[in-house]
Parts: sequence; C-alpha cells; structure tokens
Amino acid sequence: MPLFPQLARYDSTAELLVDPLYRSIEPLVRRVLESPETGDFTDGAGPAQPHYRVVAWNLERGIEFEGQLDAVRRHPMLAGADVLLLTETDVGMARSANRAVAQELARALRMNFAFGPCYLNLSKGAGIESQAAGVNELGLHGNAVLSRYPLHNVRLIGLRNGKDKMRGREKRLGRQTALLAEVVFPNYRTEVVSAHLDAQSSQRHRRDQMRDVLEALSPGGPVIIGGDWNTTTYNSSSAFRAIMGFWLRVFMGPDNVIRNHYLHPYRRFERELFELLEARGFDYRRCNVLGERTTSYDVEDVKTHKNLREWVPAWCFAFIRWALRNHNGQCPLKIDWFATRNVNCRNPAVTHDLREGRATPLSDHDAIAVEVVVPSA
Repeated sequence: MPLFPQLARYDSTAELLVDPLYRSIEPLVRRVLESPETGDFTDGAGPAQPHYRVVAWNLERGIEFEGQLDAVRRHPMLAGADVLLLTETDVGMARSANRAVAQELARALRMNFAFGPCYLNLSKGAGIESQAAGVNELGLHGNAVLSRYPLHNVRLIGLRNGKDKMRGREKRLGRQTALLAEVVFPNYRTEVVSAHLDAQSSQRHRRDQMRDVLEALSPGGPVIIGGDWNTTTYNSSSAFRAIMGFWLRVFMGPDNVIRNHYLHPYRRFERELFELLEARGFDYRRCNVLGERTTSYDVEDVKTHKNLREWVPAWCFAFIRWALRNHNGQCPLKIDWFATRNVNCRNPAVTHDLREGRATPLSDHDAIAVEVVVPSA
C-alpha cells in the first residue's frame, strides 16, 4: 500500500510495467491477483432438496453492506438462496468501509465462499467513490460465489481488458476475472460462474470475454453462468464511440430503442454474445425474465452523473435529458443475466424493490434469481 501513490502517477499500463519499482513487486502483485480465496462458515452439510435457488447480484462494491446482508436474510426472493453469484465485491476498500465483503457476508450467513480478485486498486475509485473517507487498507476488488453447500475446484478465468485500467482517475492493476466453482449438492453437481463483463468495451469485446468463460468450462455437464454482463447495447470503449452510438439510437427513436433493444439486447446490438451462448449449447431464454429491466440510468442521479461525467463531455447530458423527456429521465436496461447448460430451470425472477423506491438504493443493480430443478433419479 505505501507504494500506491508512486505507481498511480502513471497514465498507462505500458508505462507502469517498465517502472523498476513496479517490477520489483510484480511477482507479489501477480500472486495476489491470481489466487482465489475460499472459506467455510457453514454448520454442516445442507439437506438434499428437489430444487435449489440461485441468485445473481451486482453488489456495487458492497457499499450498502448492512442493508444487503439484511436483504439476503429477509427478502422473499433472496432469503434462503442456496447459491449467490456476486459481482463487484471489495476487500479493503475505503468506499466499502474496508470490509472483506464476500467473506463477511458468508460468515454472517453461515455459507461457503470463494472470492476471485480482479483488480488491485491504486486509488479509492471513480466519481463519487474518490471522495470516500479514509484510505484503502488493501485495495482489492473482484467477484464471489457463496453457497450453502461445498465448493470444489475453484478457479479463476482471466478476461481481456476492454480499456487500459491505468487511464483515468480510477487506476487499477489487473483485469476482469470470472470465478468458476463446482457446487456439490447432496443429490446434484453443477459448475457455477460469477461473471462480470467489461462496461467500457465494445459489444464484440464482451462477446470475446464470454467466449473466454465458455472455453474454461468442463466439457458437458451442468453449468450456470450468472452476473452483470453490461449488455448496454453500446460500444463504450471510448467516449466518441459511445456518443456516436447514442445519436444512432436517438435517430432510431428513444421509445423504440428502450422497448426493443435496451430491454432485449440479444435482438441486434449484443446479438453475437447471445448467439455464441446458444451455439455452445447454453440457454438464456428460460432462465431470465426477458424484457425486464435490471438497472436504470437516471439522468438526475448524482452518483451516476459524476461517474459518467469523468469520461463523457458535459454537453452530452442536455441531449440525454431531451431523449428521456418522455420517460421521466429514466432509461431501463437489461444487463444482468443467467445462462445455463444441461440445467432444468424454472421461476426466473427480478426484484426491483432493493433499488427502486428507496431513499438509499442497496445497489445500482437489481438482483435476479432462478430455481434449478434436480433431475429425477
């Protein structure tokens, strides 16, 4: 940690990699980022059931940890979930009170957990997060799997970056990393993947990241992939491309794009990603509530505005307000998903009340859930 300010002065990864100071600690950095953490806080093996509930939720760092923990304990859709696929979980970040978010959730819920680090943060974060009180005690950020049943064969799947993580205010070492584990139920086994695809990337890049996930899986057998796939329909690899994409959608008609594309990204803009899944034997239609939002862009939300303002020019926001004038400044998006292979799913669900209608949303994403039915003997 004492070296972070010196390393953070660089504006590109290429500059950082040749710095003698960084090269002296690179083996340690690599070991940290390539090592999953696991733990068992259960009171013993859970009972066999005819079906199991899997929840995927982007925790937005775990900033609202206490409320999130209460939701997992009490919310009708989350309470009693057998497997949690969690994206955006911090370890030792000032913005989330320096908690080990996944580990502390697992301990409180009496569950097994695995945490896969993605980034070692050299700064507190982007946008409003940069104003968090205190300092990072460790600076790790990643994805996690929590389970009431044993986790075996935990592995990391490194994904190619969509942008240089040293450019901009939030400076990070590492890359997006999906977390793969085998959940061993008393009467069933399945691989699960907590996957977060890059936001600041192109549609093709997100497809390629998903390909990397699929190629790391065991051949055949049940698999459940869940998480935040950032299927915004945009090429957000640069501000210019995102702005040009915005104007294309304005010309297509905001109502048309919201109804037919933002909520159904597989129809056109993100088609290659979903076609890849189907070509590899995965189903996404039966395990998701199609056409249902899992997040919304709110033109008046201060946090969202500050985060977007760091890479989109200020003049763009007047046009965004204009485009959303008939939608109360709200733009719904479907970016959180499940995909399954050789799994019988039922009762997909999305809950909005953890995010909407609250003075302080528990996350900027809705949680999604699905039930996995155990095959008859």
